[in-house]
Amino acid sequence: MRSKFNKSVLIFLLSSIGLIVFPHVYHLPAAVLSFFFLVLGWRFAGIWKPGWLPNSWFVLLLTLLGVGLLYSQHHSLLGRDPGTGLFVIGLALKLLEIKTERDIYLITYLAFIVAASQFLYEQNILVGVYIVAVCCVLFATLVSINSLRPRTLPALKTAAVIMAQALPIAGVLFILFPRIEAPRLLLLNEDHQTKSGLSDSIEPGSISNLGLSDELVFRVKFKGALPPPAQRYWRGPVMTHTDGRLWTQSVHKDFKRFLDKPKFTGASYQYTLLMEPQDKPWVFALDIAAEYQSPASLNANYQLVSEEALGKRAEYKVTSYTQYNTGYITKTEYQDATQLPGEPSERINQLVRQLHGFDSPPETYIQQLLNHFKKEDFHYTLTPPLMEENPIETFLFETRYGFCSHYAAAFVYLMRVADIPARIVTGYQGGELNKIGNFLEIRQAHAHAWTEVWLQDKGWVRIDPTAAIAPERIEQDVNVDQQVASGIVTFVSPNSQKLVAFDWLKQTHQLWNSADYSWQRWVINYNSMSQLQLLSWWGIQNAKTMLYSMLGLIALMIAVLGWFLLHRKPKKTDSALRLYNRFCKKLVHQGFIRSESEGARDFAERVKSKLPEKSAQIDQITDVFIKLRYGQGSSPEDLKRLHKLVMQFKAAD
Repeated sequence: MRSKFNKSVLIFLLSSIGLIVFPHVYHLPAAVLSFFFLVLGWRFAGIWKPGWLPNSWFVLLLTLLGVGLLYSQHHSLLGRDPGTGLFVIGLALKLLEIKTERDIYLITYLAFIVAASQFLYEQNILVGVYIVAVCCVLFATLVSINSLRPRTLPALKTAAVIMAQALPIAGVLFILFPRIEAPRLLLLNEDHQTKSGLSDSIEPGSISNLGLSDELVFRVKFKGALPPPAQRYWRGPVMTHTDGRLWTQSVHKDFKRFLDKPKFTGASYQYTLLMEPQDKPWVFALDIAAEYQSPASLNANYQLVSEEALGKRAEYKVTSYTQYNTGYITKTEYQDATQLPGEPSERINQLVRQLHGFDSPPETYIQQLLNHFKKEDFHYTLTPPLMEENPIETFLFETRYGFCSHYAAAFVYLMRVADIPARIVTGYQGGELNKIGNFLEIRQAHAHAWTEVWLQDKGWVRIDPTAAIAPERIEQDVNVDQQVASGIVTFVSPNSQKLVAFDWLKQTHQLWNSADYSWQRWVINYNSMSQLQLLSWWGIQNAKTMLYSMLGLIALMIAVLGWFLLHRKPKKTDSALRLYNRFCKKLVHQGFIRSESEGARDFAERVKSKLPEKSAQIDQITDVFIKLRYGQGSSPEDLKRLHKLVMQFKAAD
């Protein structure tokens, strides 16, 4: 094996290693990455100054330093982040020990592992394209090592052809190879990697923190017509208990078995939910879910939950009705939905009396309260003033500026003062329609809080106080782009979005989101259940048929590829090769036939052993041909000389 390498090969290798590790700047600690890039720069300098490279003892010291640095950052060597960091540090240290071709092979294979580790953090299309590109560069490195004259562009072209030939077989393996789900305890998710979003508690103003976030929460594709915007309520946690400021979920869970069975009316909506990874078991179904698949289940508050959704992207097929009657109320529900932190103040009681909460039917009181929000000087804003003491009274009688959680909390509190069961429901409302993919995108900016009131013969009825003060928030979509671009903190009509982005830019954005949705759903989220459904369409029902199909398709592809390789038209040879072939043709009549695997020098030695009198001419022709074909510094004069030598050569005198 060679101990010295062409400088261009080393530059090519080190550059590709840098490209592979670069995306981890978003995932690994700065100290670990600094260590890697310092060592990489050191190795770059060693290409021109070999004496600067460290000896084996210094490399050992660097190894201890790298491992200690990694442990100081993670306090462990196990897990996703420490494991990835360990591979990166190991890759850096191995770069200092390049002495033989075997070292380059080991570095290249280790680099493939580091490249694949990127998928532990992100799985979008851009990451996929980037990883394929850097893997192509790594293949090109291997091609360069095994080339007599390493050249970058031809090596990249060869690597791209090899990968293109492998893609059909990789596709068959992806579709047909059994999908094995790893146990949850083996997943490499980090506990400290929390997700922003809705909380399991709520206080006035808490949801406004999400009002300007365009972080994607889930996507919904309907089978048939979409529900109107005013009915797009995506149900999440239900808050029943309050201390006057903070609202939390009920601690009572056992009353689910006593619930009445909901009765559904009107149109049903069938759809597929694609949830983004989150740290809560919540599945935000359209209010409310009637049919759903395991492992999802409906809790006592009609919220769809699934423990399988924790930390990974998950897909659910759900059928919902927006018109329903939940039936009677249980004793536990009634106690939870009428709980108050203490006796209401006189101002609160006076407001309830003024709105006829104590002496009129609940429906009348509800309408009076909504009219109060609408006609009085109440305002809807994402940046309400702080209300640390008695937030409900402060909001109702002093500031009157609030977000959806302010209106929901005040509404439920005033309902309970009148002894009407009420509770807060959190989730998302609306969704941006992607016209290209025909699906809804729900982002954190769509986070919302509304209320439910229990009414006789109607069950739990949704009442959204926000609709009274800001109907455009419910009837139209949240305009995230304009809010972020302009800094406006109140919701405005999305018709003005054209002031922020051109139509073509929005269409491009939707096209990208549509492609990403298909990628996430059919590639990243392709699991064992998806595989069984897909294969059942093709009549593949068991593992034996799956195995035979996979082997048969791979054999067919290899046969087709082999046929093309064996029967492809030969490339047009260059002038030097044409002249050399003419030389070889003259020797055929003397019984010398050169095989395709026989080099020019070996062929010359074989001929000279039989025709020693022609040795000088044969050596001259061979030397000039090798110089023209494989060497450097050849000139047109060399080609003329080869032509003259071949023309003068006679195999037999």
